[in-house]
Amino acid sequence: MAIKESIAIEVCDLEMAYGDTVIQRDLNFTVKKGEIFVIMGDSGSGKSTLLRHLIGLQRPQQGRVCFGMTDFWALQERQRRQLSRRFGVLYQSGALWSSMTLGQNVALPLHEYTLLSRAEISELVAFKLALVGLAGFEDYYPREISGGMRKRAGLARAMALDPDILFFDEPSAGLDPISSRRLDDLILELRQSLESTVVIVTHELASIFAIADNALFVDAEAKTQTALGNPHALRQQPPTIKVHNFLARESGQQALAERSS
Repeated sequence: MAIKESIAIEVCDLEMAYGDTVIQRDLNFTVKKGEIFVIMGDSGSGKSTLLRHLIGLQRPQQGRVCFGMTDFWALQERQRRQLSRRFGVLYQSGALWSSMTLGQNVALPLHEYTLLSRAEISELVAFKLALVGLAGFEDYYPREISGGMRKRAGLARAMALDPDILFFDEPSAGLDPISSRRLDDLILELRQSLESTVVIVTHELASIFAIADNALFVDAEAKTQTALGNPHALRQQPPTIKVHNFLARESGQQALAERSS
């Protein structure tokens, strides 16, 4: 029982498909509470599709996605929606409403899903923005800030309801190396301070080696997982040539060295 209680997510025999086209099959892995877990693989391998299955946007062809002891897809729709409120999601683009200020964006889920007063919501919004280094930016619009700041504002909104699990889809996409490193550092700080579980889809080697406790490699050709474990260990003893080539990319190693200097 203690082992089960330490698991945030358990995926069993998961198969993902669009119609008759299988994307991935026989996926089996667990994500421990408080862990930073990375889903990695080449383009077209189904990384973002897997994320959609985990957050409840797409039903599996077969298999189970469990949160703790709860089989997500065995629940009624109303129960799934309620469980999903424990998730915070940062999409690749940040997905901020351009017509709303940063404060209004972060406040939106609080207005939608809580009975807090406007004063309480304003206080929480200021706190969440401060957590991601955007104190005082409540009245700015997304177009008025940089790409890295928009990602951090999206993270503040993802944290609005104090989720147990944070899901990120390519959080470093479109960012320069310095902004990407700052975002990675922020994710590490938030995991430590909030004790959240973090699941990240990314192909960025510097980020993978900097923050991941464990990683899953999904192979587009094999249509299944071909590696699972700590990325540093997988780089030392890769189970397949493709995993070796992915983790030993020269550009990624150079980026990691530059970030460490």
